[in-house]
Amino acid sequence: MSLLAQDTRTKRRNAAERRFRRYGLTAIGISLAALVMLLTSVFSSGLGAFRQTFIHIPITLTESALDKSGTRDPDVMHKVTTIGYARVINAALAQAIADNGIVIDGLTDDDIADTISKEAPAQVRDAVLANPDLVGQTVSFSILANGRVDGYLKGRVSLESAAIDTKISTRQLALADAMQDKGLMSRDFNWAFITAADASDQRPEAAGLGVAILGSLYMMLVVLCLALPLGVAASIYLEEFAPKNRWTDLIEVNIANLAAVPSIVFGILGLAIFINFAGLPQSAPIVGGLVLTLMTLPTIIIATRASLKAVPNSIRDAALGVGASKMQAVFHHVLPLAAPGILTGAILGLAQALGETAPLLLIGMVAFVREYPGAPPEGFFDPASALPVQIYNWTQRADPAFVERASGAIIVLLVFLLVLNATAILLRRRFERRW
Repeated sequence: MSLLAQDTRTKRRNAAERRFRRYGLTAIGISLAALVMLLTSVFSSGLGAFRQTFIHIPITLTESALDKSGTRDPDVMHKVTTIGYARVINAALAQAIADNGIVIDGLTDDDIADTISKEAPAQVRDAVLANPDLVGQTVSFSILANGRVDGYLKGRVSLESAAIDTKISTRQLALADAMQDKGLMSRDFNWAFITAADASDQRPEAAGLGVAILGSLYMMLVVLCLALPLGVAASIYLEEFAPKNRWTDLIEVNIANLAAVPSIVFGILGLAIFINFAGLPQSAPIVGGLVLTLMTLPTIIIATRASLKAVPNSIRDAALGVGASKMQAVFHHVLPLAAPGILTGAILGLAQALGETAPLLLIGMVAFVREYPGAPPEGFFDPASALPVQIYNWTQRADPAFVERASGAIIVLLVFLLVLNATAILLRRRFERRW
């Protein structure tokens, strides 16, 4: 038998290896294709949320309508509701249309008024109350257009759909085209999508993620301040100091079981303990943070113990051999070497907590919240939302514009998760030590 000639058994083994490589490449290709399809779907639907349609018109803030007293007293001016501001805005838009020579057959004053978002009067009112001296002047404003008009400029609404839609008409779409040609209407970057609060079902164009982002940030601060020290301390004790007996074995088994418990169970636990028993407020970041801390602790403990186990025993023996105590050996030698793995596990645990929805739904964070939570520590007890819950909330609403908002929120959430994972990789490479 020649060494250069393959026998039948060797040929079968080499063929099996080639098949296995093909299977692996096929699995990777399918995974990448699925990922590309998912990202394409999300980005194609959600990128429009970062650009919004605005109407650019000069508005004459008449004193007779906004400050009849003429005193510029904010307390008096607060009595003028958004209805009064809506009349001023509608008149200004009608005048701008006439001045630009825009003529649409059958166009009514109601058609003109309905192209403006119901949020626009509140925008102008806030600006006037912040600077009462604007009253009596003609000021250029960029106000939000109606959600249907915005959808038309983004290709989501067509002339055919407008013909059977009670919230928009073909005359308004023709008006939108004319206003865009005259420079009265344009699509600009929408910072309010990131900074503004949620809006009602009648104003999808004004809905933003500001409260949800702040609520998620507060919850992550609670998780970081509680889960990281508790998880690392528990891991160090179990791995380095605890005696090996049936009790520690029981604890280890239960930690592993907790890591596999569905997240909604932690929501039920948080509802029973933190809200019903402890009396903490619903929809508050402190409750969400405590629930996510319970859910994240097993992940951090398992990752930290794995990092401690990865440190060779020779490091411990060498430290003890030169006279270090057990605690000095652990904290001066073992823990610094395990730090990259510990930080990576902690950040991945935070990333997992950031994307959780089910436990937060059970503690009431699905509530409609318009007010921003205050500064810490009081803000931890104020009502708030969270990014994944806000996504869920928007997908339940009927207006198609909220679907775009939900996809845009998914992009924001993916960016946060990408930043957390990139931070974990950078920290691992920065503090990694080889021996």
